[in-house]
Amino acid sequence: MSNVAANTCVVTINGGSSSIKTAVYSSADPPQQLMRADLDRLNGQSNASELIDRLPQHILKRELPVIGVGHRIVHGGPKLLEHQLITAELLEELRWTVPLDLAHLPREIELIETFQRHLPGVPQVACFDTAFHRDLPRVAQLLPIPRRYDAQGVRKFGFHGLSYTYLMNELRRTAGDDAARGRIILAHLGSGASMAAVRDSKPVDTTMSFTPTAGLVMGTRPGDLDPGLLVYMMRAEKLSPERMDDFISHECGLAGISETGSDMRDLLARRATDVRAAEAVELFCYSARKWIGALTTAMGGLDMLVFSAGIGERSPETRAEICRGLEFLGIELDSNRNARNDPVISADGSRVSVRVIPTGEESVIARTVLEVIGKEP
Repeated sequence: MSNVAANTCVVTINGGSSSIKTAVYSSADPPQQLMRADLDRLNGQSNASELIDRLPQHILKRELPVIGVGHRIVHGGPKLLEHQLITAELLEELRWTVPLDLAHLPREIELIETFQRHLPGVPQVACFDTAFHRDLPRVAQLLPIPRRYDAQGVRKFGFHGLSYTYLMNELRRTAGDDAARGRIILAHLGSGASMAAVRDSKPVDTTMSFTPTAGLVMGTRPGDLDPGLLVYMMRAEKLSPERMDDFISHECGLAGISETGSDMRDLLARRATDVRAAEAVELFCYSARKWIGALTTAMGGLDMLVFSAGIGERSPETRAEICRGLEFLGIELDSNRNARNDPVISADGSRVSVRVIPTGEESVIARTVLEVIGKEP
């Protein structure tokens, strides 16, 4: 970061499936958060202009010099797997990639273009969720489809990589290097939900696949489905590929099962009186338990389970239900620690350490921006 001036800041933009989180960080080492402005429960609509309106005017007027803007980019396709400066060529590649991730990429591209207009000349950096998983073992990358698609770059990509990068850094800081080199499952449980298996500080496997719709049951996405079911539905209801994509991204998961909404907080509040809400919560936890078992098998055992993101950080009920029945893996929660959202929620005698770590994707974006622009001549 030798080329980064003092008394400057970077802006970070984290556009998720149901929220846009933005923050302003100093260019100190490490970067310090100065402010944030979040939009929540967006349900797919775009709110780039509203986000701009919430940023303090002294940022937009350059009274506090902005030297870079970092964007979380969920899916860069087979060609964009490294954090890098946003150029006209990169933006064009993202537009080609839009069909792979209609739930995120259109909004992310709009946010990039909006900040280009409001902060002209300020370098912008694309921080890819897929970068964390780019070195997955070959067997974990392979999809059981004709090999010609593999030659075209069709593979398991994995997502939530910025969150996983932060969690691994926090584990090293709080639990030490030896613990961070163990067999770890990172559970990023929010409206979008995934898990990653990490052994010897390297990714072994993850639940999401070619797109962020695979794996765990999510807020509005189904996770893993029988592909024959989708073919049946397309034929029976005469759905176009575009309509099917919208259906998979916005009408399934917790929202589809409950018929009332996708937010876990609301479902937990209603489940005592609404069987649909109760079944949605039960299916989410059941799906998570199965994936913990599968990823443990992929690593040959489990030393640590880390809960993070909105549900993982703030829902003791959900964590308890996910872990119930996993005692055979060595997971045993302390109910009081869990209820308090303590950093360590496992019981003293638990063979597997269970932790809660609030994720910090924005700080990873800020560091990445400073690293990328610091390398520029």
